[in-house]
Amino acid sequence: MMRLVVVSNRVTMPERGEKVAAGGLAVALRSALEQHGGLWFGWSGATSAEPSSRVEPVRLGKVSYAVVDLSEAERQSYYLGFSNRALWPLMHYRLGLTEFNRSDYAGYLAVNRRFARLLLPLLKPDDVIWIHDYHLIPLAAELRRRGVTNRIGYFHHIPWPSAEVFGALPFSATLISTMTAYDLVGMQTQVDADNLIGGLVALRGARREGDRVRAGPRSTVVQAFPIGIDVEAFRKLAAASVRAVTQPIRATTGPLGGRKLVIGVDRLDYSKGIVQRLEAFGQFLRSHPEHRGNVGLLQIAPPSRSDVPEYAELDRQSDEVAGRLNAALGEFDWTPIRVVKKAYSRSALAGFYRRAQVGLVTPMRDGMNLVAKEYVAAQNPEDPGVLVLSRFAGAAHQLGEALIVNPYDTHEVAEAIRTALAMPKSERVRRFERLYATIASSDIGWWTSRYLAALSGAGAAESAVPPPGTPKPASGARKPAVRQSVRSRPAAEKPAAKGGAKPAGAASGAGFGKKRSDFRQPARAKPLPNAPSPR
Repeated sequence: MMRLVVVSNRVTMPERGEKVAAGGLAVALRSALEQHGGLWFGWSGATSAEPSSRVEPVRLGKVSYAVVDLSEAERQSYYLGFSNRALWPLMHYRLGLTEFNRSDYAGYLAVNRRFARLLLPLLKPDDVIWIHDYHLIPLAAELRRRGVTNRIGYFHHIPWPSAEVFGALPFSATLISTMTAYDLVGMQTQVDADNLIGGLVALRGARREGDRVRAGPRSTVVQAFPIGIDVEAFRKLAAASVRAVTQPIRATTGPLGGRKLVIGVDRLDYSKGIVQRLEAFGQFLRSHPEHRGNVGLLQIAPPSRSDVPEYAELDRQSDEVAGRLNAALGEFDWTPIRVVKKAYSRSALAGFYRRAQVGLVTPMRDGMNLVAKEYVAAQNPEDPGVLVLSRFAGAAHQLGEALIVNPYDTHEVAEAIRTALAMPKSERVRRFERLYATIASSDIGWWTSRYLAALSGAGAAESAVPPPGTPKPASGARKPAVRQSVRSRPAAEKPAAKGGAKPAGAASGAGFGKKRSDFRQPARAKPLPNAPSPR
């Protein structure tokens, strides 16, 4: 059996006591590694005076972990500099925030070269290598220069911009050409895949052959593999929150009393549209004063990258906007907006989602946005809330039964909030069932096994994207009868089936050797129309 080698910017090592979010990407990757046996390589998250010159893997069960420290200069140039002040804003279409520094770019390339040099002695001839995200774009090219001929795949977790936008980056043609060192490149959406292929054609002179792009002697397949969540595990967390209300949920939602709750959950990042979301909620209250005193917005926004100036400014700006709106619209016994800048456990977040009548997920640009899928998974099937979703989130390509909005239009978002709060229960249930069917049919296990099958050459690459609305009943759910409308309604309060849920990454027992027919998806389900937002 082929061994899997995962490479990511950060590696979470269990013995270090680092918390890994249940159902998150780290859990899925660890599960895939345990299933196949493998190695996880990347930055330790720590800095040291002397950069690592060699790596000694630590084996825990079937998985070996190999971590590398960075010097402080490398952290500044590779991570804070080029990765997060050049690539991150560029790929989120924020050219005005993109700062290119040649020394940062040199540091970014140097760290990728050092990672390739340290990884090389750890590789075996039959290894399949899976590299993750924008920090490590040139890594495959560095490995190829050192004679590595293994299958190498890459997954890009954030958006990929059009050729015109990416081309604004100095040395863009050089950087994008390194993508042709991969055998398979996975993107969140077909738009992202087309943008990358278009960039290779425009900037590198590559030839497009369907979803394959050829530059010189090599050809690379570029496809969409929309990432999912562990739907069943998150559903169970939300159901458990009803029976055992935790202290954070009591403390945070208790003051609401019987009032309705609108929730937003985002890392404090300018791509998430938090300030615009606060303004839209203020517009909603001004346009519909009958809701004042009856509904509140809870925005959970744990800080990130606080040593990057743009993030510190966003922190200040969100406080200013929330304070201004609360002063103008609040009452002595009601604060319309609460911004909580701390991280919560996944079980607490599941409880918040379950309590909220509206999930407000309005990033200005996002690769996928798993908060949207978590909100759906957490809902009570008998009385679900409504998802309001940005058209610029990758999730909007799958979750068409949400209320899809333009996050730049505060009036449109405000009216979508009103529509969501006024939506009849029958319509809420109908939309929820379609949304749940979609996220269950393309969960984290499907994503992991589907990508690895395509990377190893065992899967049908041409059917990578599952159709929206494809049903996959949750544990204990009633299966739809033939010719019925699609229903995948979770039995949220029923006990788990004996033996528990399958681990993420092991859905359907899929491995590298699955045959082509195992990964075909059922025929496309007819989506329900979006209810138009009233003007």
